[in-house]
Amino acid sequence: MTDGLSALVTGGSRGLGLLMTAQLARRGYRVTVLARDADELDRAVTWVRDRTGSTPRPMVCDVRHERAVTAAVRQTAEQEGGLDLVIANAGVIQVAPAETAGTQAFKDAMETIFAGALHTALAALPYLRRSPAGGRLGLVCSVGGLLAVPHLVPYSCAKAAVRALGEGLQEETAGSAVSVTTVHPGLMRTGSHLQAEFGGRPQAEFAWFSALAGMPLLSMNAERAAEKIVRAVEHRRTRLVLTPAARTGAMVHAVAPRLVTRASGLAARVLPTPPDDAAERTGERAAMMQGHALDASARSVWARTLRRAASVLNDRAARRYNQRWAGPPTSA
Repeated sequence: MTDGLSALVTGGSRGLGLLMTAQLARRGYRVTVLARDADELDRAVTWVRDRTGSTPRPMVCDVRHERAVTAAVRQTAEQEGGLDLVIANAGVIQVAPAETAGTQAFKDAMETIFAGALHTALAALPYLRRSPAGGRLGLVCSVGGLLAVPHLVPYSCAKAAVRALGEGLQEETAGSAVSVTTVHPGLMRTGSHLQAEFGGRPQAEFAWFSALAGMPLLSMNAERAAEKIVRAVEHRRTRLVLTPAARTGAMVHAVAPRLVTRASGLAARVLPTPPDDAAERTGERAAMMQGHALDASARSVWARTLRRAASVLNDRAARRYNQRWAGPPTSA
């Protein structure tokens, strides 16, 4: 029975986080949602209430700041009489060749994805240990944390760190009432391409990423993904890899990493090449651009129409899952 249990989700105001919040609300949890933008949180609360009849409690919090996360977790536990389930989901996606992205993109990814998960986990564990139902911690990683993805290297590095964190915490909580679940989704149709940030040749990067993330055979329905993730955390699974493509890639990489690296290298050759101009040679990198800005600034109606035709399912997901408004930028 989950009625009356308390849950907290970071990055829960849109996309996958929003859908996991709704899944928990349907199961009877009293859910607290953390995100950076107050307006986005307000829309998320309305979205969840309209679909579940339950009203999550919003809390503005930037997971990059440890004190803010610690205070948010403590306040949630005090107001809800404890904390029983926590899902660390907040993140950022930067799409660009590693050299073009530069060191700042790597720092931003590590601070948001890894440090955000770390701050959440360490703040929550003392309360989860005291949960009468036995605490459950879920860390949303990615297939990118199991194998490196070209033009998503900052993201892959940060997600690999989350994977190590999850496995380490599993080992250190073994034998206790607390369970730790690491989740490695493949591509999902969440509409996140509009919030992702793009560098190098931004329009070209945006075009391939938004199309690939929306392909039916490669990507997964986000609502089904959210349901599987919440169920895995509830059932105390140690690891969940979503989508057949992600499971196949992870399995092959485990037994033949050199083969997968070579295949990824071939794939990288068809991706947009880095700009070769004086600014790049002198180390002056243009700022990344958010997907929303790129979608609106396509150079021609034809280019915009072609891009949207290739990613129609992902654009539909953006409209459904609170992604239609530009969120706070990270590296852009």
